[in-house]
Amino acid sequence: MFDLDKWQEILGTMRKNKLRTFLTAFGVFWGIFMLVLLLGAGRGMQNGVQREFGNEAKNSLWIWQGKTTIPHQGMKPGRQIRFTNDDYEALAREVPGLASLARRNRLGGDYTLNYKTKNGSFPLYGANSTFFEINGENVLKGRFFNSNDLAEKRKVMILGRRAREVLFGDSIPPIGKYVNVKGVYFKVIGTYELDGGNGRREERSYIPFSTYQSIFDTKRRVNLMGALAKEGVSAAQVEEGVRKVLAARHRFSVDDKQAIGINNNEENFKRFTGLFAGIEAFVWFVGIGTLIAGIVGVSNIMLIIVKERTKEIGVRKALGATPWSIISLILQESVFITALSGYLGLLLGAGLLELMSIGIRQIEKSGGQAPYFTHPEVDLRVAVAATIILVISGAFAGLVPALKAARVKPIEALRAE
Repeated sequence: MFDLDKWQEILGTMRKNKLRTFLTAFGVFWGIFMLVLLLGAGRGMQNGVQREFGNEAKNSLWIWQGKTTIPHQGMKPGRQIRFTNDDYEALAREVPGLASLARRNRLGGDYTLNYKTKNGSFPLYGANSTFFEINGENVLKGRFFNSNDLAEKRKVMILGRRAREVLFGDSIPPIGKYVNVKGVYFKVIGTYELDGGNGRREERSYIPFSTYQSIFDTKRRVNLMGALAKEGVSAAQVEEGVRKVLAARHRFSVDDKQAIGINNNEENFKRFTGLFAGIEAFVWFVGIGTLIAGIVGVSNIMLIIVKERTKEIGVRKALGATPWSIISLILQESVFITALSGYLGLLLGAGLLELMSIGIRQIEKSGGQAPYFTHPEVDLRVAVAATIILVISGAFAGLVPALKAARVKPIEALRAE
């Protein structure tokens, strides 16, 4: 039941000792504020790293050409390994656990993409349809390549969002229009978006891999291959199979890590996940430690208050006050200070994170990006749990002083100085 007299007394005591009350509350406020801020910043970093991964398949590999560094089967080190269509087909046949395989080449030299009077120096790639499945592009308008585009070596093109904006602007629909590259005209059949890379990935344009080789590269070379592991198969197993097949075909040692380069996205993702789990654990450790220090401060201050009011408590008990009325008085003051200061810390921390998010969104709207950091936030469940813990902690902080006050004997209290 709400006791107005008791709360008037509590507030009166707090007003009488403003500095002491402020310093006590500030310890708890700072603890929860730092906990919320650090957790939000950690989540912002995690969101930023995940954005750099984009929609790229997490159980995928990227394989590129390298140079041998180990002598093998009479072959000297320093040989340049070059992939061909035959290597691509061998991997598709012989590597167990492979769900799909992609290939991509980039057109070299100086050239521009031209549409009427507009042009841009955007990179042009040749790729097959499974490349987009692995790399994570999302179609905005139109479609990606299909089997007929590849089989018939059609002169069709897919544009990234930024390339589309430069060549066509916002008023001209690009689908069905023709873009000129080195005197060859390609019909635009789709546009895409792709997170990560500070928008650079959206400056790319793609044509079918078969068309690319037919027009620009007649040597059947393959510069980059992507592999996607089957469900239940680790990317590490697929990586081992890829190394074995390519090592046998190009006569280099399986242990020669420089002969071919392989980027294992599954391992990278696990590494980052483990890193951020460690960061989050550290943040909780620091934040809770700071919070505990504040709550201990509350407990100590309540002990001092009990000591200062020993004579008053003795008078109360002599006049018939029950032990519970004494305990509830101390507990309510402790919980009030802890809960109020903690709530303010929670509110300010969440507000600061929201201001940071607004600032980042404004930067992104203007075409920029905060590298490896975006959308700092705190889970609502964490905020609610922190508030509940604060109230419970406040009760425990005042429990020991309250029990001490309840055990005070009236005669001894009246004698106290």
